[in-house]
Amino acid sequence: MSCTVNRFFSSISTLRLLWALLVILVITLDFTDAQTGVCYGRLGDNLPSPAEVVALCNQNNIRRMRIYDPDQATLRALAGSNIELTLGVPNPDLQSIAASQSNANTWIQNNVRNHPNVRFRYIAVGNEVSPLRGDTSRYVNFVLPALRNIRAAVSSAGLGNQIRVSTSIETGVLGTSFPPADGAFRSDVNSYLRPITDFLVSTGAPLLVNVYPYFSYIGNKAQIDLQYALFNSDGIVVPGGIRYQNLFYAIVDAMYAALEKSGAETLEIVVSETGWPSAGGDTTTVDFARTYNTNLVRRVRDGTPKRPGRAIETYIFGLFDENQKSPEFEKNFGLFFPNRQPKYPISF
Repeated sequence: MSCTVNRFFSSISTLRLLWALLVILVITLDFTDAQTGVCYGRLGDNLPSPAEVVALCNQNNIRRMRIYDPDQATLRALAGSNIELTLGVPNPDLQSIAASQSNANTWIQNNVRNHPNVRFRYIAVGNEVSPLRGDTSRYVNFVLPALRNIRAAVSSAGLGNQIRVSTSIETGVLGTSFPPADGAFRSDVNSYLRPITDFLVSTGAPLLVNVYPYFSYIGNKAQIDLQYALFNSDGIVVPGGIRYQNLFYAIVDAMYAALEKSGAETLEIVVSETGWPSAGGDTTTVDFARTYNTNLVRRVRDGTPKRPGRAIETYIFGLFDENQKSPEFEKNFGLFFPNRQPKYPISF
């Protein structure tokens, strides 16, 4: 009898161990293999329907998506899809949302609560708003109050533990980016960014950052090797003795260093856009785009020298070529042609 009981409890212990290992495996797979999503822009007059887009993502194991406005047809198509969504609050909506909590509550009701079967991950309140940009500087005073009101609306809806509220910035706010450890924000954006990063730290949300080694490379070809920008080099040793294998890591770590200097050392970065155009401009070919994006999917799993072993949640721009954008190279960031055929092989 004693032996039987011992065997029984031994079996239970073994099952518990196997279950724990299975849980760890599932968590690990989710953290690494599902780390890369896509940005779904719709500035084209020849794009497939939202239902076809969701089906395409499912067929290609794309489990995360970013959209830039609450398009109702897209939200309906995503219902029940298990695709995690970053939903954008367009810049022109910021003033209204910043003006009153009621407006923010209505926005969340119409675009989030009315779609209970969509898996919302983040709400991006504004995109690339900066005092340095003539096209977005008029929205600067609205970002922080809009963030607060959208966050309060999400919490009031009982979704505060499910949806994190942030904003998306671009790397032009860096005044110093090399070496990465010296990364620092420009003095003329500090007063704008510091309250925002303080708010994100207090709410546990990440900072969304659009990171484009392509633009860094074409703006500084004399100092940056193309293969370094494409993840294809052995890397460089920067002052301080740290080896950086690619430009993407260096830019992300410069942003981390800038955040540390601003008192936001605990803030995580989500790369909310990155990509390489395949035509229409300087150093734009299908082969360069394929090389960058396929290497990116592999490299974001590893983490940067500043955050080793911590995968970088990243969104590739974009899903389709968009023929209504300009200049010409902006039309050619797509992973897929508008007819849903892949431009080149890529595995998610």
